[in-house]
Amino acid sequence: MIQFCIRAVPAAHRYVSEGRLRTLGSLPLALLQQAAGGVALESSGTSIVGRVAHFTLVSKLALLSLGLLSVISWGIIFYKLWTFRRSERQSAQFLDVFRRSSKFSEVQAVCRSLDESPLVGLFQSAYAELTAQLRQNQPPDAAAPANPRGAPGRPTLKSLSAVDRALMRAAVVEVNKLERHITFLATTASMAPFIGLFGTVWGIIAAFENIGRTGSTNLSVVAPGIAEALVATAAGLIAAIPAVYFYNALSNRVKLFASEMDDFAMEFLNIAERNFT
Repeated sequence: MIQFCIRAVPAAHRYVSEGRLRTLGSLPLALLQQAAGGVALESSGTSIVGRVAHFTLVSKLALLSLGLLSVISWGIIFYKLWTFRRSERQSAQFLDVFRRSSKFSEVQAVCRSLDESPLVGLFQSAYAELTAQLRQNQPPDAAAPANPRGAPGRPTLKSLSAVDRALMRAAVVEVNKLERHITFLATTASMAPFIGLFGTVWGIIAAFENIGRTGSTNLSVVAPGIAEALVATAAGLIAAIPAVYFYNALSNRVKLFASEMDDFAMEFLNIAERNFT
């Protein structure tokens, strides 16, 4: 009897140990399944899109406004980057033709194919003023100034300052073309944070209304309003930060174009003064 009990105790201990191991082995699997189910429920119930669907009408309008501002801003950014790249390339080609040509008529001939360059507008305006002044001092059948680089007996200009004013007017027109739509980025950069702040304030108000209606400060009561407020804040920053950066970058490129136009205007005036005064 004693020997049977001695043999039975290790067997029972081994059975209990094996059952505990089976239980411990199945525990991680159960925990993983529970965690996966919890993550799935959480991801389906607390995603950004799911939260936005339950936002108040005011918050939805604020997010819609920020989305429209962001989409329009990115459209302007891509368009202006593409336009400025073409303008830079064509300006380099125009300067090369202008400095290699001995006749203004040769430069005038290539202006139509390089019309994206702001320098073309300056040249055409100054060339028109130069031609008009020289024709007043020529017989009606005389040609336009074909060789501005020192042909003897050329008529003189009545007013070099008039050519300068024509260049200045053309420069203002070209700068306005370059700056077109860029101011919208500044508007977005200044308005978007305030629209996001308005959505934030509205979300906080909704959170306090939930607390007052339920009489509870439980996280499930406060969290929806706080989430609504934070989403509006993030949307405002997402719309404003790229607008600020690209507004400064594009404005700096406009300044470079304006500086290049000033240099070209002085170069044109030097040629006109050297050959027609």
